[in-house]
Amino acid sequence: MATMTVSLPGPMKDWVEAQIETGAYASSSDYVRDLIRRDRERRSQDMALEEVRQVVLDARASGISPLNVEEIFEQAREIARSRGTLRG
Repeated sequence: MATMTVSLPGPMKDWVEAQIETGAYASSSDYVRDLIRRDRERRSQDMALEEVRQVVLDARASGISPLNVEEIFEQAREIARSRGTLRG
């Protein structure tokens, strides 16, 4: 495992040490690893949310389809078949 030295202001250092004293973490390294893991998860969720927002914006910009619901689903099935991802 790689080593990294981090400088913290006194109050932040005290906070980390308090988390260890309460038993929430075994060490400052465990605390930092958990913060990094949570940050990565949050950023991943933020990116996924942004992708959904873009899909909604694209859908709104494309206007109303002349197709009915069954025709839309049939197109989706055809795309899935062509990609080899159709289930059931």
